[in-house]
Amino acid sequence: MKTKLKLLALACGLAFTTTSTLFAQDAAADAKAAEAELAKKLANPVASLISVPIQNNWDFGIGPANAMRYTANIQPVIPFTLNTNWNLITRTIIPVIYAESTGPGVSDKAGLGDIVQSFWLSPKAPTDSGWIWGAGTVLLWPSSTDDALGVGKLGAGPTALALKQVNGWTYGALFNHIWSYAGQGSNPDVNATFLQPFVSFTTKSFTTYGLNTESTYDWSHSQWTVPLNASVSQLVKLGGKPVQFQIGARYYAEKPDGGPEWGLRFTVTFLFPK
Repeated sequence: MKTKLKLLALACGLAFTTTSTLFAQDAAADAKAAEAELAKKLANPVASLISVPIQNNWDFGIGPANAMRYTANIQPVIPFTLNTNWNLITRTIIPVIYAESTGPGVSDKAGLGDIVQSFWLSPKAPTDSGWIWGAGTVLLWPSSTDDALGVGKLGAGPTALALKQVNGWTYGALFNHIWSYAGQGSNPDVNATFLQPFVSFTTKSFTTYGLNTESTYDWSHSQWTVPLNASVSQLVKLGGKPVQFQIGARYYAEKPDGGPEWGLRFTVTFLFPK
């Protein structure tokens, strides 16, 4: 009888250990799948994910003094569910700027730049061929605290983007065009096109390698500004909360006279998954 009880206890112990191991493996698999989904959403500008990137940019070689310009872009992305089929995605870019003197008689400047706000109407589901898209409007707000840090104009125009995600790859492009329609009369009008083709690859360890350009064509002055950006990002958890860190560098393939030669970027993105 004692032997039978011992065998029964041993069997129960083995069953408990096996069940606990299976539950732990399932939980680990679920956590990994959730992180993979987050990494995928981070590469998608119109994903249904609340995020707050703080993008720190340093540009060098500006003007005859080879000056530096630092821009911290605080850019919360907030999605709104409209119905079972559509989302409205909002992104607000708030630049905080420090610009060194570019030459004799020019003082350093620091303050707030002009705010750019985008609204994309986007289907919740990709197309049958797997494309994700959004379209809407972009607004320019004259929020700069110094004429040297902004254009002092109200502006608006269309914006659109399209992308595809397959086997860890994300590729696509974002577009907007802004015309000014009001503001300080002494400042030049705004008539500018922004183009951002991008491609990235996310590994199984949630590291993302990215390439893009953030090109602007100024129609008023027939001038391109074309920075080529390369970056690497890593999704981690701090205190149980997901955070992405990104480092990058850029080279200006085309720029106005006196524009920057090269730059660096460091971004911290705080995520608030639903």
